[in-house]
Amino acid sequence: MALKLNTQNLNSILNAAKAAGVTVNIPNYPRGNAVKEGIVHIGVGGFHRAHLAFYIDRLMRHHNMKDYAICGVGLTPFDNVMRDALDSQDGLYTAIERSPTGSIAHILGGINSYLFAPDNREAVIAKMAHPDTKIVSLTITESGYYYNENTHQLQTENPDIQADLAGDKDPKTTFGFLYHAMARRHQAGLNPFTVMSCDNMQGNGSITRNMLVSFARLRNPPLADWIDAKGQFPNAMVDRITPSTSEEDKAGLAKEFGIEDSWPIVTEPFTQWVIEDHFVDNARPEFEKVGVQIVKDVKNVEEFEKHKLRLLNGSHAIIAYGGWLAGYKYVHEVIANPLFREFVWNMMQEEVKPTLPTIPGHDVDHVSLTPPIRDTLPRICGGGTGKIPQFIMPTIAEEIWVTGPFRRLCFTAATWFHYIKGVDDLGNKFEVQDPMLEEIQAKAIAGGTDPRELLSIKSLFGDDLRNDERFVSTMTEALEDIARDGVLKSLPKWIKG
Repeated sequence: MALKLNTQNLNSILNAAKAAGVTVNIPNYPRGNAVKEGIVHIGVGGFHRAHLAFYIDRLMRHHNMKDYAICGVGLTPFDNVMRDALDSQDGLYTAIERSPTGSIAHILGGINSYLFAPDNREAVIAKMAHPDTKIVSLTITESGYYYNENTHQLQTENPDIQADLAGDKDPKTTFGFLYHAMARRHQAGLNPFTVMSCDNMQGNGSITRNMLVSFARLRNPPLADWIDAKGQFPNAMVDRITPSTSEEDKAGLAKEFGIEDSWPIVTEPFTQWVIEDHFVDNARPEFEKVGVQIVKDVKNVEEFEKHKLRLLNGSHAIIAYGGWLAGYKYVHEVIANPLFREFVWNMMQEEVKPTLPTIPGHDVDHVSLTPPIRDTLPRICGGGTGKIPQFIMPTIAEEIWVTGPFRRLCFTAATWFHYIKGVDDLGNKFEVQDPMLEEIQAKAIAGGTDPRELLSIKSLFGDDLRNDERFVSTMTEALEDIARDGVLKSLPKWIKG
């Protein structure tokens, strides 16, 4: 019989796991009032609990850290589900770490408390402004930054931003809360806290700085100057696959490990975090002790980011779009097909790797293609207009410049061009998720096997692509092959480049 996860049941859960011969790790460190909450985190979701909160747990577990426990914050009404889950479990939750050798259940306790802003916005502001708070971290998704990708400016026309710019209380947006907390610290003679974005965006720290300073300048220019001069906003590259938790995951946890958890997470052993060593007063956890790569500046972050985006994310593109068109549902099913596996490896080695910077001690070839978790293709397929122009096209552009090989990259891009039509290789219709769906689907259908319709979208593709005859002809060839034969039958031709 599964035991409800809470502090009182921890030892019973551990003893039951030992008796059953399964591995469960429980917190071996003090919590509650015995520690300081040096981090306030906005946006407690699956990724945060598998990433930053995971590293904090390791530091508390193995290095006796007591100054950087996490106070989680939910800003939106729908965060009440996370509040209820964590409150009912004393802030504890289970990370089910799956690998080819088996599964381990880690009960993590780095989240020490949780504040639900709709119930008490003042408590959130006061917590951020408290002298113990050294870092306010964020996983608020790209939309939470109110960042206009075309103008690189704050979306001041957004109604929530306008309300926070006009109001003196009850902020709605992350920047509204950050502004009020910064103003309070300034008034109290304290330094700013470090604002640490953990979202998977290039230049996440720089974007955060620019948006907050822009917001503050519209309300209080001297405070904006103070934030800009004394604040720190480290750029970072983050990586860990964390699919949405399913009812099957909860049931499996109860059956295999005897733990009843209302919201566990499932993740892989691999995790990576590269972050600039830019923190106010140098106040930060000793992240390097638990495997975080601390680097000097944004250039170092960008080098790691380039490796991740072009190797891993670029490979995910052919796995996702090509695999879905071919009729697969899960990542591991696609990679189990030797045609896909050989295609991905050849693309990485012969077309992507030559474009990457050399990072001392970083093994480019040590890339696992097969995730040990059942990650779904639709999760990876969504939002292709934010992926293909970022993961595939820059590599193609570099290969155009040096007249290098790019045929497999073109085939990968062609699978997305075909995917957005919403029909797989067997003629089955499916729903495409993308913020630009109406425009891209119309152009994909109108273009057929001619890529120039889609390539005409200037917000996605540059003139260096549109005007290169070799690229356009290769894309046309790939689109014709997929339209005529489907992805699986076309792959053998394209594997060799």
